Amino acid sequence: MIEISGVLKELSNSDCIGNIKESIDLAKKYFGEYCDCITDNYAGFTAVKKGKTDRTLLLDAHIDEVGFIVTAVEESFLTVHNCGGNDLRILPATSVKVHGKKTVYGEFINTPPHLSDSLTVPEKLSSLKIDVKDISAKDYISPGDYVTYDVSADDMLNDRITGKALDNRAGVACLIAVAEKISKITPEITVLFQISTMEELGMRGSITSAFANSPDEAITVDVSFGDGPDISKYESKQLGTGAMIGISPVLSKKVTDLIKEVAQNGGICHTFEVMGGKTGTDADVISVTKGGIPTGLISIPIRNMHTPVEVVDTDDISDAADIIYGYIMCGGISNA
Repeated sequence: MIEISGVLKELSNSDCIGNIKESIDLAKKYFGEYCDCITDNYAGFTAVKKGKTDRTLLLDAHIDEVGFIVTAVEESFLTVHNCGGNDLRILPATSVKVHGKKTVYGEFINTPPHLSDSLTVPEKLSSLKIDVKDISAKDYISPGDYVTYDVSADDMLNDRITGKALDNRAGVACLIAVAEKISKITPEITVLFQISTMEELGMRGSITSAFANSPDEAITVDVSFGDGPDISKYESKQLGTGAMIGISPVLSKKVTDLIKEVAQNGGICHTFEVMGGKTGTDADVISVTKGGIPTGLISIPIRNMHTPVEVVDTDDISDAADIIYGYIMCGGISNA
């Protein structure tokens, strides 16, 4: 039986941005133990668990992470541009990896407070230079190379994990747990585990993959806002209180109702995340692919989103996996 914390830390410590596909290769290794994996045109993949019928349930989680792309190399300093929504407030003095001809390590430069006129957030990313540790950086780094955070995932108290890219490696770990749960049975419906890329760049991978997979129904697994001292309880959920079931007019009521029913009847810890419109996840685009795909959303609460010190509770991931397993065992909305 897989240990979610171990899988999640391994996924967090790998990289997936642009043409850097370490995390994809790792996820393929895990899913390959239970399913057949088919690579898509964006280098993501779909793992297929054949069911008793041809009716298909798509389970989607994106595996890419926020990071940077090098735009200029000057001596040992690099200028970069965002790949996704990085938080400029935390970048000064943050360690990074530059994926050039070889991996080069460095830090965003931080002006000492003694020499700074203010402590305000930098106005633009181009004003924050990366200082690389290798004096011959020009030999290994070129414009167009990708940059990721240099941090190792670690355990915290109360079954919690901290690290980078838990948005959305937490969702990927959840689906690996689901794949293991159904590995020794033949489910009523065929299950497609869609591990998509480029969500942080406009949900590009899930659009093309969902079109190619053409499922009958879908559930996206992603992260959403966890609680914190300065975060409204109306805009977040407490870590450790279970999976967040999405409720929104853009989501399928049939799929959402069955998710709620499974969680409630199974006594599985859960909360509700009510949204007035778009969810900001792959569910938004999957639901309008082709002629429309009935789509639901399950999220995992996360702290410090889009930083190298994100925090999730592995119990919430387990709860999400249990709900999805129950949904599969119900046979989806066609049998509801």
